[in-house]
Amino acid sequence: MSYFALALLAKDQARSGWLLEEVDLDGCESIDDVCDVLRDFEHPVRLLALEQDDEYAVLARLDVAADRAAEPIRVFLSNGHAADDYPLAQLFADGLPEVGGDPLDGDEDAPTGVHDAAPFGDPQVLADLGVPSAELIELAVHEGTLPADLIETVCERLGCLSEFEAVRG
Repeated sequence: MSYFALALLAKDQARSGWLLEEVDLDGCESIDDVCDVLRDFEHPVRLLALEQDDEYAVLARLDVAADRAAEPIRVFLSNGHAADDYPLAQLFADGLPEVGGDPLDGDEDAPTGVHDAAPFGDPQVLADLGVPSAELIELAVHEGTLPADLIETVCERLGCLSEFEAVRG
């Protein structure tokens, strides 16, 4: 099971530019561990983009408030069902509400598990950055859109598509 995890870091509060850096989540056993990975960066807006085996994407956001205290992490998981099969997805899914709708409702061949295939979490996690919640949900549930496509679209909206392509290869 391979994954690709990327920190997207705003250069300043105005989000006038982004730095992208691949990160290693192998040692993360809790959401607090993920927060620690993001806290290692000295940037006001810190996003984590994760995709694993073309099954799901996670967008997690840890902002730093004016007093330099970290705000709580906000998470969007594109496919809640992935939490039944992937430990990293489970790490993010704990306690998140289902949003959107399960695109597999009524599908007799749909996988069964604890979580629906619907997105989970905060669909407004990137709304102030130019990715409205309705668009994020649509990207997550649209048939044929891969998790990497979702992340690529987010990077395009943020203005860092060329940086994403350089890191992703």
